Amino acid sequence: MACIAATGLSIGSVTATTLVKNVTGYTLNEGGKLVKFSNLVFDEGKIVALNVDENNYSIDATINGEGKVMLPGLIDAHGHLLGLGANLLEVNLRESSSAQDAAKMVADYAFANAQQDWITGRGWNQELWSDRAFPAAADLDKVVSDRPVFLTRVDGHAAWVNTKAMELAGITKDTQSPVGGEIIKDANGNPTGVFIDNASLLIEAHLPKASNAIYAQQLDAAGEHLLANGITSMHDAGVGREVYDFYLKEAVEGDLPVRIYAMISATDNELSTMLGNGPIRDEDDFLYIRSVKAYGDGALGSRGAALLAPYSDAPHQHGLLLTQPEDMTQLFTTVIGAGFQLNYHAIGDKANHVALNEFETTFDNIGGSELRHRIEHAQVIAPDDLARFAKLKVLPSMQPTHATSDKNMAEDRIGKERMKGAYAWKTLLDSGIALPLGSDFPVELANPFYGLHAAVTRQDRNNQPVKGWYAHEALTVEQAFKGFTLDAAYAGHMEDTLGTLTPGKWADFILVDQDIFTIDAKDIWKTKVQATYVAGKQVFAQ
Repeated sequence: MACIAATGLSIGSVTATTLVKNVTGYTLNEGGKLVKFSNLVFDEGKIVALNVDENNYSIDATINGEGKVMLPGLIDAHGHLLGLGANLLEVNLRESSSAQDAAKMVADYAFANAQQDWITGRGWNQELWSDRAFPAAADLDKVVSDRPVFLTRVDGHAAWVNTKAMELAGITKDTQSPVGGEIIKDANGNPTGVFIDNASLLIEAHLPKASNAIYAQQLDAAGEHLLANGITSMHDAGVGREVYDFYLKEAVEGDLPVRIYAMISATDNELSTMLGNGPIRDEDDFLYIRSVKAYGDGALGSRGAALLAPYSDAPHQHGLLLTQPEDMTQLFTTVIGAGFQLNYHAIGDKANHVALNEFETTFDNIGGSELRHRIEHAQVIAPDDLARFAKLKVLPSMQPTHATSDKNMAEDRIGKERMKGAYAWKTLLDSGIALPLGSDFPVELANPFYGLHAAVTRQDRNNQPVKGWYAHEALTVEQAFKGFTLDAAYAGHMEDTLGTLTPGKWADFILVDQDIFTIDAKDIWKTKVQATYVAGKQVFAQ
């Protein structure tokens, strides 16, 4: 395994022997049992001991927790780091009430982000505005005329731009609409600033290309957001060669703000080259690359999840397999044969079934079951397949807030009978397999306390449904906590240094404002992070 020696961590490790006192602390021990403590000592960024007599140590520095609750830094086992950063760097127009209101949001954002060459955003929906009319470039020109603006409609099927953007793209009254798209024009034949479907590509082609500078902006934004929410480590579900190289550079320079367990994208043209480089782990555990993300099917909401039987609300649809069965053997053999963990996206019961079959066949042929392979999402599983996860030692990597987001449509899509194997967290955990948890940010919000709340209550943040959605699959607080700490670390082959506040592990911890183990479960999502520490150094304070 290649090891990167960092030139110096930007967040730094605290080398002095430090006492953290006056806390209500919780962690799991190495056996996964909950342990309570009132203080701890760390040195050189790693935990030395819990519940100490401070007179027995030569203490160089003290952190007074002021009675707050202390937890290990939380780990999100499935997210998209730079995707989150890109989302955070855009204007969010979902709440806009009119074109003028949206333009004001754009103006505020442009003022706060003077360094950005293009202003981008998403979320406008004229159907929710009182006039239900398309906006126009003129609305944007009034507030931003010196920089191009590109705003995607909520569904991604239209773009609203300002005059500057049209000028850069060479759009005039003579520009013809492309096949599969429409340039909206006024009565005089002038483009209004709204481009439908393929027409938006005429503008989109001029957006800044991905570069290390853009990646760095996205990384900083995402890192700041995650640390403020108590996430100190995340599993990045699908990175191509350019991001792979960028992460390596950032790790060497000590500029990664959170710990990243990166999954190489199976569809990248340079997959074989990256596999040939072997697993890579930097000595400070800010970057670990030893897994591949593959894509089995689509999503349930769009009926792209591959099902064994037709959709209940669309009898002629079965969903889509993104990796065809005839291509799976080569993919599994290549990745597992190279000693990499394979993390397979599967939402529908067919995608899960064929993935489990392929894992079983591969293990029989070349071994590799010890690599802790995963099925990402594992949302709808045929009941007969539920026990196979533990049997094959394939981890179901799940996202609790997907259930509370999907609860209003999932049963319509698959019917009550198939719900027996859907979002089946407790059943899978009881079968004897670890259950790493995450959010799939930015698809869902990154806040891990939203995930903990959803896992325990099976309710949304409005306490609906009252008795929980298929509440028999709910987890205990301790089980959900384990999913966002020790099980997530295990799923990333990092339980040796992360996931618990036990001697020898990194001093990654957070201070929060309430005790998730004693409060009413319905209030878990309201938990606020007061401070975040990585390797013993404070990286966020409220």
